This record gives sequence, structure tokens and C-alpha cells, in this order.
Amino acid sequence: MQRTATAVWNGSLKTGTGRVSTESKTIVDTPYTFATRFESGTKGTNPEELLGASHAGCFTMMTSALLGAAGFTADSIETQATVTLEQVEGNWTLTKVALQTKAKVPGISAEKFAEIAAQAKAQCPISRVLKAEISLDAKLV
Repeated sequence: MQRTATAVWNGSLKTGTGRVSTESKTIVDTPYTFATRFESGTKGTNPEELLGASHAGCFTMMTSALLGAAGFTADSIETQATVTLEQVEGNWTLTKVALQTKAKVPGISAEKFAEIAAQAKAQCPISRVLKAEISLDAKLV
């Protein structure tokens, strides 16, 4: 399976604007700017926020799958992902993702849930994404 997302940027880094879209049309021409990415309190999205949403969604689904494999069904699982973007040796770097999840799972012990959540964190494809091969085809038009 492959999915496609697109980003377009016009103008300079600080005064330009960009937009992101997904193949599914769930996100369509959603704007982002330098300010929405690097300045606190500015409304709008940024790549790190979108990665956080992806990670929260992926982890939550993986948790549900692993619960099911262990014979449990969650009434609800809610996950928040906080992504930290910092300067490391002069380069902007995603240094942390903090996953916070709350679940209502009938019949499970706290220990078993913690074990399953740890497995979900390790196995979720978004958790593993930076270990993936990244290819590039760059052309001037």
C-alpha cells in the first residue's frame, strides 16, 4: 500500500506560504507558514503537528489491534502526541515525541495494558518511520 501527500511552497522562507494536501482529500490545500511552524501562538498547521496527529492515530490503532489479539476490546482509547522540534548542532530536529494515552478497557489489569501500550509504541509504523529507507527524485522544472 502507498499513500500520497503533497506540499507546495511559494516565496521566501519567512514571508512565503505553503499548503499541504493528501490523496484522500481529507486535508486539502491546508496552509502553513514560517510563523505556524516556528512561532508560538500562531494559528495554522505545520509538518510537526501533522506528524504528531499521524503518530497518535497510528499508535492508537496499534494499541487496539494488540488489545484485540490479547482478547480485550477497548471502549475508548485517546492519545495525544506532543512533538518537540529543537535546534541540534545548527539543524532543526525532531528530538522527542511524547505519547500520552488514556484508555477504557474492560477486564484488563494496569500491568497488562502497560505491556500492550509499550508493544504498540514499538510496533506502530509511525514510531518506526525514521528507520525506513528514504528515497529522493529531485528535478528542476
